[in-house]
Amino acid sequence: MDKPDLQDQDLPLTAHLAELRTRILISLAATAIGFIISYAFIRQLFDLLASPLYRILPPEGHIIFTSYPEAFFTYLKVAFVSGAFLASPVILYQAWAFVAPGLYPHERRLALPVVIFASFAFLIGASFGYFVFLPAAAGFLAKFASQWLRLMPSMQEYVSLALRLLFAFGLAFELPVVLTILGHAGIIGPDQLKRFRRYAFVLAFVVSAVLTPTPDAVNQLLLAGPLYFLYELSIFLVKIFGKRGQPPSHEA
Repeated sequence: MDKPDLQDQDLPLTAHLAELRTRILISLAATAIGFIISYAFIRQLFDLLASPLYRILPPEGHIIFTSYPEAFFTYLKVAFVSGAFLASPVILYQAWAFVAPGLYPHERRLALPVVIFASFAFLIGASFGYFVFLPAAAGFLAKFASQWLRLMPSMQEYVSLALRLLFAFGLAFELPVVLTILGHAGIIGPDQLKRFRRYAFVLAFVVSAVLTPTPDAVNQLLLAGPLYFLYELSIFLVKIFGKRGQPPSHEA
Protein backbone atom coordinates (compact mmCIF):
# COMPACT_ATOMS: atom_id res chain seq x y z
CA MET A 1 0.00 0.00 0.00
CA ASP A 2 1.23 3.49 -0.84
CA LYS A 3 2.47 5.49 2.14
CA PRO A 4 3.41 9.12 2.73
CA ASP A 5 7.04 10.11 3.02
CA LEU A 6 8.03 8.54 6.36
CA GLN A 7 11.18 10.65 6.59
CA ASP A 8 9.05 13.77 6.56
CA GLN A 9 6.70 12.28 9.16
CA ASP A 10 9.64 11.75 11.54
CA LEU A 11 10.49 15.46 11.60
CA PRO A 12 9.63 17.21 14.88
CA LEU A 13 6.83 19.76 15.04
CA THR A 14 9.32 22.63 15.30
CA ALA A 15 10.88 21.58 11.98
CA HIS A 16 7.46 21.62 10.30
CA LEU A 17 6.71 25.04 11.77
CA ALA A 18 10.08 26.36 10.61
CA GLU A 19 9.42 25.08 7.10
CA LEU A 20 5.92 26.60 7.13
CA ARG A 21 7.40 29.94 8.19
CA THR A 22 9.91 29.77 5.32
CA ARG A 23 7.18 28.93 2.79
CA ILE A 24 5.02 31.82 4.02
CA LEU A 25 7.92 34.29 3.87
CA ILE A 26 8.75 33.23 0.31
CA SER A 27 5.08 33.66 -0.68
CA LEU A 28 4.95 37.11 0.94
CA ALA A 29 8.17 38.13 -0.81
CA ALA A 30 6.76 37.00 -4.16
CA THR A 31 3.56 38.96 -3.49
CA ALA A 32 5.60 42.05 -2.57
CA ILE A 33 7.58 41.79 -5.82
CA GLY A 34 4.32 41.36 -7.75
CA PHE A 35 2.90 44.39 -5.94
CA ILE A 36 5.90 46.56 -6.90
CA ILE A 37 5.71 45.48 -10.53
CA SER A 38 1.94 46.08 -10.59
CA TYR A 39 2.20 49.52 -9.02
CA ALA A 40 4.68 50.54 -11.71
CA PHE A 41 1.85 50.00 -14.22
CA ILE A 42 -1.01 50.99 -11.94
CA ARG A 43 -2.69 53.45 -14.32
CA GLN A 44 -2.77 50.87 -17.10
CA LEU A 45 -4.13 48.25 -14.69
CA PHE A 46 -6.83 50.60 -13.42
CA ASP A 47 -7.82 51.52 -16.98
CA LEU A 48 -8.03 47.82 -17.83
CA LEU A 49 -10.26 47.12 -14.84
CA ALA A 50 -12.43 50.19 -15.54
CA SER A 51 -12.71 49.50 -19.28
CA PRO A 52 -16.30 48.12 -19.03
CA LEU A 53 -17.31 51.34 -17.26
CA TYR A 54 -15.48 53.61 -19.70
CA ARG A 55 -17.49 52.15 -22.57
CA ILE A 56 -20.84 53.22 -21.15
CA LEU A 57 -19.86 56.64 -19.78
CA PRO A 58 -21.09 59.64 -21.80
CA PRO A 59 -18.43 61.80 -23.50
CA GLU A 60 -18.48 64.26 -20.61
CA GLY A 61 -18.56 61.51 -17.97
CA HIS A 62 -15.75 60.85 -15.50
CA ILE A 63 -14.79 58.44 -12.76
CA ILE A 64 -14.23 60.53 -9.66
CA PHE A 65 -12.62 60.30 -6.25
CA THR A 66 -14.22 62.22 -3.42
CA SER A 67 -11.36 62.47 -0.91
CA TYR A 68 -7.62 63.03 -1.14
CA PRO A 69 -6.51 59.51 -0.14
CA GLU A 70 -9.21 57.66 -2.12
CA ALA A 71 -7.25 57.39 -5.37
CA PHE A 72 -4.07 56.34 -3.56
CA PHE A 73 -5.71 53.57 -1.52
CA THR A 74 -7.71 52.38 -4.53
CA TYR A 75 -4.51 52.08 -6.53
CA LEU A 76 -2.96 50.15 -3.62
CA LYS A 77 -5.87 47.70 -3.65
CA VAL A 78 -5.60 47.12 -7.40
CA ALA A 79 -1.81 46.69 -7.16
CA PHE A 80 -2.13 44.24 -4.27
CA VAL A 81 -4.70 42.06 -6.06
CA SER A 82 -2.62 42.14 -9.24
CA GLY A 83 0.54 41.36 -7.26
CA ALA A 84 -1.10 38.38 -5.57
CA PHE A 85 -2.24 37.14 -8.99
CA LEU A 86 1.29 37.45 -10.40
CA ALA A 87 2.68 35.65 -7.35
CA SER A 88 0.05 32.88 -7.42
CA PRO A 89 2.33 30.33 -9.18
CA VAL A 90 4.95 30.81 -6.46
CA ILE A 91 2.32 30.66 -3.70
CA LEU A 92 0.80 27.47 -5.12
CA TYR A 93 4.22 25.87 -5.45
CA GLN A 94 5.13 26.74 -1.85
CA ALA A 95 1.85 25.30 -0.60
CA TRP A 96 2.43 22.16 -2.67
CA ALA A 97 6.03 21.77 -1.46
CA PHE A 98 4.81 21.94 2.14
CA VAL A 99 1.94 19.42 1.92
CA ALA A 100 3.26 17.03 -0.75
CA PRO A 101 5.56 14.97 1.52
CA GLY A 102 2.58 14.06 3.70
CA LEU A 103 0.45 12.82 0.81
CA TYR A 104 0.17 9.32 -0.57
CA PRO A 105 1.65 8.85 -4.07
CA HIS A 106 -1.80 8.46 -5.65
CA GLU A 107 -2.88 11.71 -3.94
CA ARG A 108 0.18 13.51 -5.32
CA ARG A 109 -0.65 12.27 -8.82
CA LEU A 110 -4.18 13.60 -8.47
CA ALA A 111 -3.21 17.00 -7.04
CA LEU A 112 -1.62 18.51 -10.16
CA PRO A 113 -4.63 17.94 -12.48
CA VAL A 114 -6.94 19.29 -9.77
CA VAL A 115 -4.86 22.47 -9.32
CA ILE A 116 -4.68 23.04 -13.09
CA PHE A 117 -8.41 22.39 -13.51
CA ALA A 118 -9.29 24.69 -10.57
CA SER A 119 -7.03 27.51 -11.82
CA PHE A 120 -8.43 27.22 -15.34
CA ALA A 121 -12.02 27.26 -14.03
CA PHE A 122 -11.35 30.34 -11.88
CA LEU A 123 -9.82 32.22 -14.82
CA ILE A 124 -12.77 31.34 -17.07
CA GLY A 125 -15.21 32.51 -14.40
CA ALA A 126 -13.38 35.79 -13.79
CA SER A 127 -13.10 36.37 -17.56
CA PHE A 128 -16.83 35.75 -17.99
CA GLY A 129 -17.52 38.27 -15.25
CA TYR A 130 -15.20 40.84 -16.85
CA PHE A 131 -16.17 40.50 -20.52
CA VAL A 132 -19.88 39.65 -20.19
CA PHE A 133 -21.38 40.51 -16.82
CA LEU A 134 -19.59 43.75 -15.84
CA PRO A 135 -20.46 45.57 -19.11
CA ALA A 136 -24.08 44.40 -18.88
CA ALA A 137 -24.41 45.45 -15.23
CA ALA A 138 -22.71 48.80 -15.83
CA GLY A 139 -24.94 49.46 -18.83
CA PHE A 140 -28.08 48.68 -16.83
CA LEU A 141 -27.11 50.96 -13.94
CA ALA A 142 -26.15 53.76 -16.34
CA LYS A 143 -29.72 53.82 -17.71
CA PHE A 144 -30.86 55.63 -14.56
CA ALA A 145 -29.02 58.76 -15.74
CA SER A 146 -31.21 61.54 -17.13
CA GLN A 147 -31.17 65.23 -17.88
CA TRP A 148 -31.11 65.90 -14.15
CA LEU A 149 -29.14 62.84 -13.00
CA ARG A 150 -25.50 62.40 -13.96
CA LEU A 151 -23.51 59.20 -13.57
CA MET A 152 -20.29 60.04 -11.71
CA PRO A 153 -19.05 56.73 -10.28
CA SER A 154 -16.51 56.74 -7.47
CA MET A 155 -13.32 54.87 -8.34
CA GLN A 156 -13.23 53.20 -4.92
CA GLU A 157 -16.82 51.95 -5.17
CA TYR A 158 -16.33 50.71 -8.73
CA VAL A 159 -13.08 48.87 -7.98
CA SER A 160 -14.59 47.22 -4.89
CA LEU A 161 -17.65 46.14 -6.87
CA ALA A 162 -15.64 44.93 -9.87
CA LEU A 163 -13.14 42.92 -7.81
CA ARG A 164 -15.92 41.40 -5.71
CA LEU A 165 -17.82 40.34 -8.83
CA LEU A 166 -14.75 38.91 -10.57
CA PHE A 167 -13.86 36.95 -7.45
CA ALA A 168 -17.46 35.73 -7.06
CA PHE A 169 -17.61 34.56 -10.68
CA GLY A 170 -14.25 32.83 -10.32
CA LEU A 171 -15.45 30.98 -7.22
CA ALA A 172 -18.80 30.11 -8.83
CA PHE A 173 -17.00 28.42 -11.71
CA GLU A 174 -15.21 26.16 -9.20
CA LEU A 175 -18.46 24.19 -8.77
CA PRO A 176 -17.47 21.38 -11.19
CA VAL A 177 -14.09 21.07 -9.47
CA VAL A 178 -15.61 20.71 -6.00
CA LEU A 179 -18.32 18.26 -7.07
CA THR A 180 -15.88 16.18 -9.12
CA ILE A 181 -13.55 15.88 -6.12
CA LEU A 182 -16.49 14.82 -3.92
CA GLY A 183 -17.54 12.32 -6.56
CA HIS A 184 -14.03 10.90 -6.85
CA ALA A 185 -13.94 10.51 -3.06
CA GLY A 186 -17.22 8.58 -3.17
CA ILE A 187 -19.12 11.17 -1.13
CA ILE A 188 -21.65 11.92 -3.88
CA GLY A 189 -22.69 10.18 -7.08
CA PRO A 190 -24.31 11.22 -10.37
CA ASP A 191 -27.69 9.80 -9.33
CA GLN A 192 -27.76 12.03 -6.26
CA LEU A 193 -26.89 15.08 -8.36
CA LYS A 194 -29.61 14.24 -10.89
CA ARG A 195 -32.20 14.01 -8.12
CA PHE A 196 -31.10 17.43 -6.85
CA ARG A 197 -31.55 19.11 -10.27
CA ARG A 198 -34.75 20.99 -9.46
CA TYR A 199 -33.24 22.44 -6.29
CA ALA A 200 -30.02 23.32 -8.13
CA PHE A 201 -32.04 25.29 -10.68
CA VAL A 202 -33.75 27.35 -7.97
CA LEU A 203 -30.52 27.71 -5.98
CA ALA A 204 -28.72 29.07 -9.06
CA PHE A 205 -31.19 31.97 -9.22
CA VAL A 206 -30.98 32.55 -5.46
CA VAL A 207 -27.18 32.78 -5.63
CA SER A 208 -27.46 35.03 -8.69
CA ALA A 209 -29.88 37.37 -6.88
CA VAL A 210 -27.48 37.64 -3.93
CA LEU A 211 -24.32 38.22 -5.97
CA THR A 212 -25.56 40.50 -8.73
CA PRO A 213 -25.76 44.23 -7.95
CA THR A 214 -28.73 44.77 -10.28
CA PRO A 215 -32.33 43.59 -9.80
CA ASP A 216 -33.12 43.01 -13.49
CA ALA A 217 -33.80 39.50 -14.76
CA VAL A 218 -31.32 39.71 -17.66
CA ASN A 219 -28.26 40.24 -15.47
CA GLN A 220 -29.42 37.63 -12.97
CA LEU A 221 -29.84 35.18 -15.84
CA LEU A 222 -26.25 35.92 -16.95
CA LEU A 223 -25.06 34.31 -13.72
CA ALA A 224 -27.84 31.79 -13.03
CA GLY A 225 -27.59 30.31 -16.54
CA PRO A 226 -23.85 29.50 -16.36
CA LEU A 227 -24.27 28.23 -12.78
CA TYR A 228 -26.88 25.70 -13.81
CA PHE A 229 -24.83 24.72 -16.86
CA LEU A 230 -21.86 24.10 -14.55
CA TYR A 231 -24.08 21.90 -12.39
CA GLU A 232 -25.03 19.79 -15.42
CA LEU A 233 -21.35 19.65 -16.39
CA SER A 234 -20.58 18.45 -12.86
CA ILE A 235 -23.00 15.53 -13.27
CA PHE A 236 -21.17 14.52 -16.45
CA LEU A 237 -17.73 14.82 -14.80
CA VAL A 238 -18.80 12.90 -11.68
CA LYS A 239 -20.14 10.14 -13.91
CA ILE A 240 -16.73 9.88 -15.61
CA PHE A 241 -14.34 10.49 -12.71
CA GLY A 242 -16.51 9.45 -9.76
CA LYS A 243 -15.67 6.51 -7.54
CA ARG A 244 -16.60 3.22 -9.13
CA GLY A 245 -18.80 0.68 -7.46
CA GLN A 246 -20.97 3.17 -5.58
CA PRO A 247 -24.33 1.78 -4.57
CA PRO A 248 -27.15 3.53 -6.42
CA SER A 249 -28.95 6.11 -4.34
CA HIS A 250 -32.69 5.63 -3.83
CA GLU A 251 -35.32 8.23 -3.27
CA ALA A 252 -36.89 8.25 0.15
